[in-house]
Amino acid sequence: MEKEYWRWPESRWSSSDLDWKDGDIISAGVDVGSVSSQAVVLVDGELFCYSNYRTGSDSPESAQKVMDKALEGTGLTLDKIHYTVGTGYGRVNVPFAKRAITEIACHARGANFMYGPTVRTILDMSGQDCKAIHCDDKGKVTNFLMNDKCAAGTGRGMEVFADLLSVPIEDMGRLSFEVDEEPEAVSSTCVIFAKSEAVGLLRKGWPKEKVLAAYSSAMAHRVVELLERIKVEKDFAVTGGIAKNEGVVKRIETELKIKALEPKHDTQIAGALGAALFAKALVEKEKGLR
Repeated sequence: MEKEYWRWPESRWSSSDLDWKDGDIISAGVDVGSVSSQAVVLVDGELFCYSNYRTGSDSPESAQKVMDKALEGTGLTLDKIHYTVGTGYGRVNVPFAKRAITEIACHARGANFMYGPTVRTILDMSGQDCKAIHCDDKGKVTNFLMNDKCAAGTGRGMEVFADLLSVPIEDMGRLSFEVDEEPEAVSSTCVIFAKSEAVGLLRKGWPKEKVLAAYSSAMAHRVVELLERIKVEKDFAVTGGIAKNEGVVKRIETELKIKALEPKHDTQIAGALGAALFAKALVEKEKGLR
């Protein structure tokens, strides 16, 4: 089978300390993205289990699959979950969700949980777009900007380069620093032209590491331009798959002269986590607890 360099490792996790049977409110969030999908289950607001899997061609099927993976081996079944919220690109196609909430709201709420109440600026770099979000100490969105015009500042752009260079996507960040000196960023802002430019550089004899450094630098600069338009307030955090790419994140930090907060959980679950927190709040509202 041909190696899929673009594919992030899929994962699932469940808590060994929580028993869902002891919980008063079991809530869930499902984030169906254009590239990957995540499911998160909370027991009384504490993280019980989650999964992170590739989105297929069918959004409802992807939602069901990622939830089944999250619940696998826990003894918890879908019918025992009190409320599920869908979010992401395919949020209206989560068949077992009672409500859909935008990924911008969910990422802000999830980041507040993951990084703490001091977070004010969130960069969400997902598969098909890039979002700069401001929020308050409760994780409520106060402002946002979004770039969805081109894949160059997204996870999809990095996948294109992983395949082009035959480098596993999880290794790209580390390899981009294995250069003697930082090269000029690739000049193209469109991922298609950037790919053509990279092919030209490889033909000139550039090693993969240098090409990766040039593209990572260009990607970071493009994202920083978006952040500067909204103005970065401390504290600053990154969510989404690209948050796992140190080659991009560290270059963003260098340009901004700000260190991003360290995540407590998988950065890709932020949207689903926020959706699960909204689901908990909606159950509490139904019960008259808030």
